[in-house]
Amino acid sequence: MLGTLLTLVILGCLLVLLPLLALKLLFSLAVGLVWLPFKLLGAIFRIAFGVVGLVATLLFSGVGVVLGLLLVLFLVVLLPLLPLVLLGLVLVGLTRLPRRSALARA
Repeated sequence: MLGTLLTLVILGCLLVLLPLLALKLLFSLAVGLVWLPFKLLGAIFRIAFGVVGLVATLLFSGVGVVLGLLLVLFLVVLLPLLPLVLLGLVLVGLTRLPRRSALARA
């Protein structure tokens, strides 16, 4: 008697729960189909922006490497010549100082 009652309760629960589970499955399938184009579009945008970001990253890192090498070149080659350049500027300034401009002579 108890086994029969338990079976009827379980069968009743299944008869109530199975349609609800089927409705839940159909609802989630419908919502998934509605959202599918947006998910695909999002994936396309994610890939496109990822490629653009990768190209920009490579480009700017390359520019950074080139600028770094130019800075090293400046420090290694031109910085030791700086005293000679300053001396040349001072000499040019001193030799041009006594000359009077054309306006002052007129």
